[in-house]
Amino acid sequence: MNSKILVVLGLLAWMNARAELRVPAFTAYLEPDPEGAEVSAGSGISGWTDPKLKVLWFGEFAVPGKLACALSVNVPAGGETRLRLTVAGASREAVAKGTGNAPVTLDFGTFDIPAAGYQKLTLESLNPAGQEAGGLQTLVLDGPATTGAHFNLGERRNAASVHLSYPTRGWTNIDAFYCEVTGVETPLWSYFEACGWHRGYFGMQVNSATERRIIFSVWDSGHEGVDRNKVGAEDRTSLIAKGEGVFAGDFGNEGTGGHSHLVYHWKTGTRQRFLVTAQPTDVTHTIYAGYWYQPEQQHWQLISSWKAPKDGSYLRGLYSFNENFGGSNGELRRKALFGNQWFHTADGQWHEQTTATFSHDPTGKASRLDRFMGVEDGQFFLSNGGFIPGFTKFGELFTRPGTSHPPADFPAGVLSSQ
Repeated sequence: MNSKILVVLGLLAWMNARAELRVPAFTAYLEPDPEGAEVSAGSGISGWTDPKLKVLWFGEFAVPGKLACALSVNVPAGGETRLRLTVAGASREAVAKGTGNAPVTLDFGTFDIPAAGYQKLTLESLNPAGQEAGGLQTLVLDGPATTGAHFNLGERRNAASVHLSYPTRGWTNIDAFYCEVTGVETPLWSYFEACGWHRGYFGMQVNSATERRIIFSVWDSGHEGVDRNKVGAEDRTSLIAKGEGVFAGDFGNEGTGGHSHLVYHWKTGTRQRFLVTAQPTDVTHTIYAGYWYQPEQQHWQLISSWKAPKDGSYLRGLYSFNENFGGSNGELRRKALFGNQWFHTADGQWHEQTTATFSHDPTGKASRLDRFMGVEDGQFFLSNGGFIPGFTKFGELFTRPGTSHPPADFPAGVLSSQ
């Protein structure tokens, strides 16, 4: 291939890399919590009448350089909107009058992106309170700084879910899985799973500004994904027992099964201890139980136990994870430490688990790249969301230092070999 062709191909690749970047309004975040303003894939952002509300986009820039910014907005005929955009510490204002026929463009001019990395683009309304700022449609970016830039362009605004998978190294008949979790950054709509296995999950959740929960759930058999009322008796997991103050009921929409939770305001920065056990009763059923250590009262509490049909096996497919289960605050970081993992086998032996591999959900593949893990203070950590630097390859293996001795304070009778 001659040099002229190589030059042309290189120029075409450069032009393509610098193509105009169109970021939908529905990918933005609203802060503080909006009253009246709505975000949807169909209509973008509408109902923005509060000047205290800010609209935020986040993007990762691969190179520094000039960034031209414009915004497509629906403004009623005869109406007007005045907005301000702030990027990398610089602010520009723009005004647009509505024609009623098509969206109008607010041109905010050019900004300087000083270095590669994440940047926040903040849009503010300069309109009087009560006046709608317009129906936001698309943020349009251009210029050298768009080369290789990455924004989430999908409708889902959750942070990616991130997981630790624990290789069992040939151990079989695992009848107990112990793990400790410390929430480090724990915004609303966070779930930190300590003990996940092929048949259920056990962890802690932030449900509201005033309520947190310890959750233990076990899936039904069968293939119903949404409505437990469609699950026959032969496939339904049944409740055996539950602890004091624990609610037990059904769950659906993520498979179906038996759900239990204890309302308990676990504290950010405080270690929580979890133990899940498996007791096969015959070749077709297993009783799974979840125990949580009450840190103030310093004793183990049963959350619940469930008899799972079409099973008869021990624990397998063991994992932990972080999840952002509400979509409107994926701009906030979630971080937790996971440590002191131990497996107990039916022959009475404890086995320390010091390795884990990293994985993520489909959102973490291309839409949200702010997801990673590592080792900190002798424990694994998972971080998802926040639009902060950090990236871990899918499947990467990590090792934490061992502690050499398992916990010795489990109540009698919890393990099948006791």
